[in-house]
Amino acid sequence: MIVEYIRYRIPDDRSAAFEEAYGRAALLLARAPQCADYELSRCADDPASYILRITWTSAKDHLEGFRGGELFPGFLAEVRPYVGMIEEMRHYEPAAVRGTGGAVPTLYDWMGGTEALERLTERFYETVRVDDVVGPLFAHMDPGHPRYVAMWLAEVFGGPARYTGERGGYAHMLGMHLNRAITEAQRRRWVSLLADAADEVGLPDDPEFRAAFMGYIEWGTRLALANSQPGAAPVRQAPVPRWGWGVAPPYQG
Repeated sequence: MIVEYIRYRIPDDRSAAFEEAYGRAALLLARAPQCADYELSRCADDPASYILRITWTSAKDHLEGFRGGELFPGFLAEVRPYVGMIEEMRHYEPAAVRGTGGAVPTLYDWMGGTEALERLTERFYETVRVDDVVGPLFAHMDPGHPRYVAMWLAEVFGGPARYTGERGGYAHMLGMHLNRAITEAQRRRWVSLLADAADEVGLPDDPEFRAAFMGYIEWGTRLALANSQPGAAPVRQAPVPRWGWGVAPPYQG
């Protein structure tokens, strides 16, 4: 991905028409397979200053794919009256410094941290041990397994990176699934039992949290299913995934 920034200086008497023109042009950006997202912002301190941010799949895709494609003429027709008001138009590559602030809590904090996750996994594996469908997968389970899974989930949902530091991170978790030949029925049962355990131990039940929480569980178990099959060739080295709120941040009143 690469980010294009276009800085405009628009006179006040043309700002409304400018925003309307970009509203129409944005309909074409939304259809472009080379465009990941876009946003037009107006400076609160200097209202004549606008910045358009467009994330492209690559600079080549932007310059050759979009500009050489069927959508560009219509896009250009909308914004052409304002081309002379551009102060900067460049591509930027994201640097390593990035993150989120404290305005939105992590899923880890929202659910109650490590204590809540350990309650969850303890209850979950109590039911797993005696379940006819998934129980056989855990017949020789390490007594510490529920705590280790809580540690993994804590790191995934924005908590401390203890699974990476103490258990070997992604590579170790991957190794726990290789050649286990998990079935789809077992995966579905695992997901169902975890959802039940979340209710039983009182994890937050607001729609935003449960959508994000179960989204990861679905994603993670489907990867585990694929990676567990004989002959699978998964990626061997990767960071522990980090999972956030997605499209629906927490409702905080």
